[in-house]
Amino acid sequence: MIYKCKYKTPKEFSDILMTSDGEYLTGLWFENFMDESECKNNGIEEDLPVFEETKNWLDEYFSGKNPKFIPKYKLNNLTPFRKEVIDIINTITFGNTLTYKDIAEIIAKKRGIKRMSSQAVGGAVGWNPICIIIPCHRVVGSSGNLTGYGGGIKNKIALLTLEKNDMTKYFVPKRGTAL
Repeated sequence: MIYKCKYKTPKEFSDILMTSDGEYLTGLWFENFMDESECKNNGIEEDLPVFEETKNWLDEYFSGKNPKFIPKYKLNNLTPFRKEVIDIINTITFGNTLTYKDIAEIIAKKRGIKRMSSQAVGGAVGWNPICIIIPCHRVVGSSGNLTGYGGGIKNKIALLTLEKNDMTKYFVPKRGTAL
C-alpha cells in the first residue's frame, strides 16, 4: 500500500509531495516536477507518524536550521552504485556543495580505478527519490552550473540560498536539463 501526504512550503518553494509504505518515507518530491506522478496518481492520503516526523524535519529545515535528526526513510531499487553516490551525497553538510566530478573522483579513488564517469554520477544523483533530506540539491556542475536538479532550478537556487551558499559562484544555464 502506498500512502501520500502534501507539505505546504514557504512561498519561495514549490510544495512538497511525500509517499510512504506505512512505516518509512519512500518518496519526497517538489510538486509538478520529476517523479511526483507516483504520489499524485497513487496512494491513499493518510496522516502517518513518518509524515509527521518528516513535516517536523521540513519545518526545521525551512526555518533555516540544519535538523539534528533524519526521518525514517527507505530507498527502493537501490543499486550498489546508487548507494555509493547517495552515501557521498549524505556527507555534504548544510551550506556546502560538491560537484558531480568530485563525487566521481571519490568513487574512482575508493575503487582504485583511474576514472569514474561524472555523467553516471549525475544519473544516480537524479534517481534520488528523497529530495532535500538526501541533499542532492548540494551537487553542482564543476563550473558552477546549476543544471540537473529534478526538483526544478527555482527550488535548487532557493535551497542553496536558504543554506546561505555564496550564490555568486553559481550560474543558471541558458539551456539544459534543469530548466
